[in-house]
Amino acid sequence: MRRRLLNAWRLGLKELMSLWHDKVLLIMIAWAFSGGIYSAATATSQELHNAPIAIVDQDGSVLSARIAGAFYGPYFKRPDMIAPPAVDPGLDAGSWTFVLDIPPDFERDVLAGEQPSIQVNIDAMRVSQAFIGANYIQNIVLGEVAEFVQHRRTETVAPIELAPTILFNPNLTSAWFGSVMELINNVTLLSVILTGAALIREREHGTLEHLMVMPVGAFEIMFAKVWAMALVVWVAVGLSLHFVIGGALAVPIAGSLPLFMAGALIQLLATTSLGIFIGTLSRNMPQLGLMMILVILPLELLSGGMTPRESMPQAVQFIMQFAPTTHFVSLAQAVLYRGAGLDVVWPSLLAMAAIAATLFGASLLMFRRSLRSQG
Repeated sequence: MRRRLLNAWRLGLKELMSLWHDKVLLIMIAWAFSGGIYSAATATSQELHNAPIAIVDQDGSVLSARIAGAFYGPYFKRPDMIAPPAVDPGLDAGSWTFVLDIPPDFERDVLAGEQPSIQVNIDAMRVSQAFIGANYIQNIVLGEVAEFVQHRRTETVAPIELAPTILFNPNLTSAWFGSVMELINNVTLLSVILTGAALIREREHGTLEHLMVMPVGAFEIMFAKVWAMALVVWVAVGLSLHFVIGGALAVPIAGSLPLFMAGALIQLLATTSLGIFIGTLSRNMPQLGLMMILVILPLELLSGGMTPRESMPQAVQFIMQFAPTTHFVSLAQAVLYRGAGLDVVWPSLLAMAAIAATLFGASLLMFRRSLRSQG
């Protein structure tokens, strides 16, 4: 066993040297755990921010001017004052997400106690902004009208009072959530790509046949690729957590980083083994890419990182409990967001370890059969 581990160590060093000379993969790794995470956390914000809005003021009154002046950053851009014929062309061109049409005699009808209507045209192709922005607009307009009529903002007295307490993300900042989820997705994606590509590269360059005539077995060859590629991604995860998520994005880490890194190591054992499995089935790089689409997308979309698993069909929930990413997402959210300890996340660690061992065994069996068929 000592000799086999020593062989795996030396072959792993060879894999690291091969990766060092592959500049494309190095650039991809560096970008995925730095700029990729930063852009995913900041550029895809789900909050209402700088939404383009236009106003058709057919009343020209003091009240309509107050309403127009109530829309400002950071939620909305400065409103464009337009004429009625410009509404449809502007929405068709995507110039505005919201267009308010204030009718004639609006102020007079409000002061007379009537209930005039303001038409709000919404470009629903921008789903997240359309959903959130409609509520913002309603609250702004009602507040301005109430203050104009009664010279103060009034609040409806309800028989009860709700006191919401927002935990773990009090400002509802999407970057806090998006950065960690992007990190988790990159762990899965990069570990599968690196190990699968390493195996395909050996086959395409003919070096796999050279290894077969050396005094090394399938275990040494496979384990070398697993530990080498897992180490690269594991180090990248630690650096990204410290410099990108904790540094550039200033996301507070509530829990134990060593505990999360231990979970990431088990996850990497599972995903690198999966990469070997896919690489064994694939004959070349294009096949590897196509097979990864079939595997990676379900792992990322159905693991509970983007939408809660409870909202998915029961059959999907049952199937995804056998995926390592499902338990890794649960562990990462519990540790990094809620500050959970080992007493809380040990079921996830145990499930990930069992899945990793199963994937490693299945990949080793498949890889050994592949070597025998080539021999």
